[in-house]
Amino acid sequence: MRSKIMTGGLEKAPHRSLLYATGLTREELNRPLIGVCNAANEIIPGHVHLHTIARAVKDGIRHAGGTPMEFPAIGVCDGLAMNHEGMRMSLPSREIIADSVEIMATAHPFDALVCITNCDKIVPGMLMAILRLNIPAIIVSGGPMLAGRRKSADLITVFEGVGRVKTGSMNEDELTVLEESACPTCGSCAGMFTANSMNCLSESIGLALPGNGTIPAVMSARIRLAKHTGMQVMEMLARNIRPRDIVTAKSVHNAVTMDMALGCSTNTTLHLPALFAEAGLDLSLEMFNEISRKTPNLCKLSPAGPHYMEDLNEAGGIPGVMSELVKRGLLNLDVMTVTGKTLGENLKDLGAKVTNHDIVRPIDTPYSEEGGIAILYGNIAPEGCCVKQSAVAPEMMVNTGTARVFHSEEESVQAILGGEIKPGDVVVVLYEGPKGGPGMREMLTPTSAISGMGLGGSVALITDGRFSGGTRGAAIGHVSPEAAAGGPVGLIQTGDRIAIDIPARSITLLVDNAELEARRKTYTPVVKEIASPFLRRYARLVTSASRGAVFER
Repeated sequence: MRSKIMTGGLEKAPHRSLLYATGLTREELNRPLIGVCNAANEIIPGHVHLHTIARAVKDGIRHAGGTPMEFPAIGVCDGLAMNHEGMRMSLPSREIIADSVEIMATAHPFDALVCITNCDKIVPGMLMAILRLNIPAIIVSGGPMLAGRRKSADLITVFEGVGRVKTGSMNEDELTVLEESACPTCGSCAGMFTANSMNCLSESIGLALPGNGTIPAVMSARIRLAKHTGMQVMEMLARNIRPRDIVTAKSVHNAVTMDMALGCSTNTTLHLPALFAEAGLDLSLEMFNEISRKTPNLCKLSPAGPHYMEDLNEAGGIPGVMSELVKRGLLNLDVMTVTGKTLGENLKDLGAKVTNHDIVRPIDTPYSEEGGIAILYGNIAPEGCCVKQSAVAPEMMVNTGTARVFHSEEESVQAILGGEIKPGDVVVVLYEGPKGGPGMREMLTPTSAISGMGLGGSVALITDGRFSGGTRGAAIGHVSPEAAAGGPVGLIQTGDRIAIDIPARSITLLVDNAELEARRKTYTPVVKEIASPFLRRYARLVTSASRGAVFER
């Protein structure tokens, strides 16, 4: 056992003495030591109940003959960090989480690992860590919250409500009622936002048990899943099944295919490349396009449509969606999973099927023949940019508009809520990329304001920053290279015309080459003063969004 390098032999008597000081018995020390990384805190709705999940995981480990050893992980709530300086810390926290799990599992060499997660950067950070460590390991989430207001509202409804108050279609008393009822339970926010996207994809990749992505946080089935996770990690240890046995090139293909079918967050174009890189596997933005072209979009969960995670769970969950994709041979069924069986065997054992085709469309009558995400290229995004095309109004799929340029999210929000943005405008928000932000802030506030003010069908937004998984509309982010790195997106000026053609995967600044060259000669990227030592270090190390915003290796 790996843990014996810490507990075995004469020379490790001092180590055993320290462990006895924690209350462990000799019998417990002789069993496999299983790290349980618990991201519980009293701040994030998706994490306030994770101590309950941790108890169940530890019960499962003990039932199967192991000794659980719990330790914490940090977590940022993107919703609470939105639209202020705190959002600069969100994406960088992913690297800190991955590093901290690696530190704990190396300094205290566990035999196996269970990571208890739920929200946006915690899931990919933990996935990155277990692939880096490559010891038997499983992810288990706390599950999604239920939708509010009798299944008609979620967090995004509240964000968009601010814009509705500004236009007079909702009053402040109505907004107060909405804000108190839109998020009715613990759990990750109720739609197919980033947290739920990554939890569903953890299951799709095979690093979590079936049900991980969709079983609601408040259901007893979530507790049973946690117990089974604790039991299953012991089976993985016995059979020496490791994360890199599961995550292969075929798994990469399956993950992106499910991403497109589900209509996941555009943040997956940052997180999937980052976590697969830990396994030495490449996932380019172009691969997202290639797979999107041949993968139908089968689901429209909030913000793209009227359904929520609880609906997807009742309709068959992730195995149900997979059962439709299998009909066209779009998944690799021979890949290993944490169950110790192949994906194909899992689907057969589960009797996977869709039980409600209003929630998950049949493969022959999808919402669209292309997947949820599109990668666009052009003279302002030579390395690419992304859009959640499944959440774009039809009239905005091909659109030409007039640029309104802002050098921060705050400037753009002030203009939008101040009524300065008109139909036909293209809001351009610069210097919000990984380096330029720094931290690549999400732009849920401006995009929600645009939708809430009734401009979602006539105004686009382009940024080198990123968007929440809850964003809808013609919101085009991750423009690479970013403005702070000298990218051509920084050459856009207010009044320029920009052509967007999502079906053709193109985005073009309609300014002639001579004029662009003249601008380039006099262009000096804005350099922000960064007060935080941590963010200064992050800005020096982080790479382009087109590479997943990982650190230079």
